Amino acid sequence: MEQQVKEPEEQFLHYIITSIVDYPDDVIIERTVDNMGVLLTLTVNPQDMGRVIGKEGKMAQLALRPLLHAVGMKHNARVNLKINEPLGSKREVDAEDLKTVDQIVDELS
Repeated sequence: MEQQVKEPEEQFLHYIITSIVDYPDDVIIERTVDNMGVLLTLTVNPQDMGRVIGKEGKMAQLALRPLLHAVGMKHNARVNLKINEPLGSKREVDAEDLKTVDQIVDELS
């Protein structure tokens, strides 16, 4: 099997993600480059989404993205991260956060 050479930011993300998930073989990273910079699209096993995103998205927002920006700066590239929500995953929503249509209309008034 031929080993694909990965770019530094892709290697870094792969190392971090495979270290924290339960299903490292399911980690898929797609790298695209356009005039906006480098976009890394991450797909993981649905059961690992909580580990990757973190509570209230803090793992992704406060850890992964800033580290990827730092790696990108070292290599003169703007690096962004997109995390694909796998099919069948469910976001937990507190019942307190759900509002009826009437409540939303009242708030707009």
